Amino acid sequence: MSVDVRTVTESDFPGWLLALQTGFLRPPRVPEELVADRLANSDLARTRGAFDRDRIVATFRSFRQEVSTVGGGSLTADAITQVTVSPTHRRQGLLSRMMATDLAAAKERGDAIATLIAAEYPIYGRFGFGPASWSTEWSVDVRRAGLDPRRSGRPEGGGRIDLTDAEEIRKIGPEVHRRLAGVRAGVTDRTTRGWELGTGLGYQIDSWTEPFYAVYRSESGEVEGFVAYTADDKWDDAKQPVNTATVRDLIAVTPAAERALWHYLCSVDWITTVRSGYRAPDDPLPLLLPDPRAAKTLTYVDMLWVRVLDVVRVLESRTYPVEGSLVLDLRDADGLAGGRYRLDASPAGASCVRTTESADLAFDIAELGTLAFGDESAVRLARLGRAEELTPGAGVRADLLFRTPLRPFSPDIF
Repeated sequence: MSVDVRTVTESDFPGWLLALQTGFLRPPRVPEELVADRLANSDLARTRGAFDRDRIVATFRSFRQEVSTVGGGSLTADAITQVTVSPTHRRQGLLSRMMATDLAAAKERGDAIATLIAAEYPIYGRFGFGPASWSTEWSVDVRRAGLDPRRSGRPEGGGRIDLTDAEEIRKIGPEVHRRLAGVRAGVTDRTTRGWELGTGLGYQIDSWTEPFYAVYRSESGEVEGFVAYTADDKWDDAKQPVNTATVRDLIAVTPAAERALWHYLCSVDWITTVRSGYRAPDDPLPLLLPDPRAAKTLTYVDMLWVRVLDVVRVLESRTYPVEGSLVLDLRDADGLAGGRYRLDASPAGASCVRTTESADLAFDIAELGTLAFGDESAVRLARLGRAEELTPGAGVRADLLFRTPLRPFSPDIF
């Protein structure tokens, strides 16, 4: 029998969650509390399933999202999440059918981009997605870092760090997060529900351990950053503490706040290792230590993937450091955003229009997702064979226009 792909109803939802649990290799059970919580926070009109007779064998959901662009602007995105195909129904085109339906709806709705966090790298390039941001995690050996434990917990320049609780973080966090989006591309908006789940409220699938919270305030009293972290309780055979502090959330919007929060974490008594959690690859953490080698790289991995749906809005939404023009020939196998476009950009603004002029650069739409947020090099794409330089020097011109001083950062997984 054929498999039917459609939106799910309220009565379908427990079966949809069961398929989701199965796909993510979680225990195949759906408590009533889980069903009630997820149903109350899901738009069923954007929740799809593949039905083989009376069983759901694939899941797919999307929701509205705002993503920061270069220069502090934002784009409305179709955020895709909870994508699974049951092991009994792999390689039958179910993901392709669900993705095509969702992207067509997003295009019709007027979303500028689609976004996702890829569980596996090879899957989404064929749908026009490209990795727009990357993340790094470090493990800091505090004993080798070279910080003076008598001073490193006290901020320089008159600021201060105060311990606080989840309730205050829910009050002050959103504004700090918005300020981060003003200086970094790739930051996805964090909803009230996101703040609640991140601070222990609502139904938690995994067991919850209450973290410690600390806030950095400038000399004037302005909140410029905060950190949430947990700590284990380990001692070695010589009765020496060997505890690890693991960062769950750290947002800092000034260099002083970054320095103060990292030095604070490395000064907590009994902490010998600090795990940074996912950070921007250009996070200053290693170089804030007298011995940067004390920060060992644990991972460097793709994070936010972007699929451009509206080329004009994407290229006009961001700022550019220099004046320049490019004609881009964009290939899109799905017919959603391909064509030839002329970009005229300067620090004062940008204009992007369709054109019949000869192209300077040609590449697939997925590559625009990697370039538009400033994290990739057109020269490197050309050397990889993923972009074709049709005008000599066009790759260098593109890099002058698109590259950014700060790499994109996507602190939230959705």
